[in-house]
Amino acid sequence: MTRRDDGRIAIFFAILAPAYLAMIGLVVDGGGKIRALQRADNIAAEAARAAGQAINAGQAIEGGEKVVDLRAARGAAAAYLGRLDGVTGSVTSTGDPRSLIVNVQVAWNPVFLGAFGVSGATVTGQATANLVVVR
Repeated sequence: MTRRDDGRIAIFFAILAPAYLAMIGLVVDGGGKIRALQRADNIAAEAARAAGQAINAGQAIEGGEKVVDLRAARGAAAAYLGRLDGVTGSVTSTGDPRSLIVNVQVAWNPVFLGAFGVSGATVTGQATANLVVVR
């Protein structure tokens, strides 16, 4: 004996289940991308701190102007970034000899949305280090 509404719940579920999975994927993977962006900014800030400590020591010791040694700063940032997996970056000058910018790239891969065709991306972070001289 069959009733007229048999199977309606199954069709309703079949239609809404992919939508629910997509919503869960957006929440989980959206949060993952935000965490990747925060991680990139944090790594850039730490690399900028490491690079900002590379001053031109010879000039500073002699009483000259305290400026960042850009070559040593690039080496310090590269050494810091080299200890992290999946992270690349660069150090550039701002034109001011007491300042530099660190740009970092971090890979992000979706957990759920990959099933819907969403591919991973590279997120970037940036930080500026300014040399502060106390007289």
